[in-house]
Amino acid sequence: MARFTFKLPDIGEGISEAEIVAWHVAVGDRIEEDQQIADMMTDKATVEMESPVSGTVVALAGEVGDQVSIGAALVVIETGEAAGEAAHAADQALAQEDMAEQFEVEEIAAAVPPAPPPARSSPAPDVPPALSHAPAAAPVLASPAVRDRARALGVDLAQVKAEGDRVRHADLDAYLRYQSGEGYHAPHASRARADEVVKVIGMRRRIAENMQAAKRHIPHFTYVDEVDVTELERVRADLNANRGGRPKLTMLPLFIVAMCRTLPGFPMLNARYDDEAGLVTRFGRVHLGMATQTDAGLMVPVIRNAQDKNVWQLAHEITRLADAARTGKARSEELSGGTITVTSLGPLGGIATTPVINRPEVAIIGPNKIVERPIFVGDDIVRARLMNVSISCDHRVVDGWDAASYIQALKKYLETPVLLFAE
Repeated sequence: MARFTFKLPDIGEGISEAEIVAWHVAVGDRIEEDQQIADMMTDKATVEMESPVSGTVVALAGEVGDQVSIGAALVVIETGEAAGEAAHAADQALAQEDMAEQFEVEEIAAAVPPAPPPARSSPAPDVPPALSHAPAAAPVLASPAVRDRARALGVDLAQVKAEGDRVRHADLDAYLRYQSGEGYHAPHASRARADEVVKVIGMRRRIAENMQAAKRHIPHFTYVDEVDVTELERVRADLNANRGGRPKLTMLPLFIVAMCRTLPGFPMLNARYDDEAGLVTRFGRVHLGMATQTDAGLMVPVIRNAQDKNVWQLAHEITRLADAARTGKARSEELSGGTITVTSLGPLGGIATTPVINRPEVAIIGPNKIVERPIFVGDDIVRARLMNVSISCDHRVVDGWDAASYIQALKKYLETPVLLFAE
């Protein structure tokens, strides 16, 4: 029978290899054309690989966490009529040996134990075992994070009803709640969790590598100052009360407008440093990275030309990009090219943060939690809403005086919000 070798296509400009973050098929599985076979991660995004042919899987390139070069074989598929497993056992073994030799994949002595389901405050479900592989009428669409969670829980995504075009965490939660009356039992009396060994792969590995490189190459320093945002919060409340059908404003769009108004006077902050070439590029436009927490880890989608957008347009972009990042729909161009980054923990806030710079950028700014405290205004004590603002900078490019001066200029806009809307 004929064999088809599916080679890893070019899935991004300048990408030479990609990491296997999930297999959705195994050797011996019968698959259909367009069925999802693997999730591959590059420096930019996670891409779902689909089979261009129908047939039986006879070899896979490696295990989760392995790197595969662009143009190298990813999956070998035997096309034609399906045959019995025993008749193809020898061919499958030979193909797997050839694949292992090609990629020099080292055999793993012992499999990494799967991570247990997250601890739940309510009784844990007695989830039925995962169904065996079977050809589906249509592939189930879901993000890699949802697939990983379903796999850990032993849930077949084909049994989960999706409200939209793909299965999301909310759909999985609804399925588990539906099953709660059929087989749920009280957890064991012991609350101690078993030790677990987790292989650092996928997005978590990318984050680890990027953070290590940033801290190794960049001499960080952080400056923090307190801002009175009482008037800004009043303005935000007024805008929301009269927003019509526009999205509700959080503090972040207003903060971004203030950042963009002040950056032209501090070009050394809106910059990227090529330390190998010894060149600093100062950008005239603000392509603002927005640190976003997802189920897979921290991602930084980029708001292009943030300086040209008003608060309502920024609110829309923040929501759109955050949703795209969390659902795995963000395009590679939406995850690269930032010139400066903002990071906010929202209501978690904290008194102050010391954020890590998104290399090769040279600065990252973090608004912290808003708290209400009494302050002196002359001889009077008044109630005020206060927020600390942190900025971390690359000391090779930015001096402490520059960072402090920038935050003072930013503070002026935040404490006098009418300036945000003045021409």
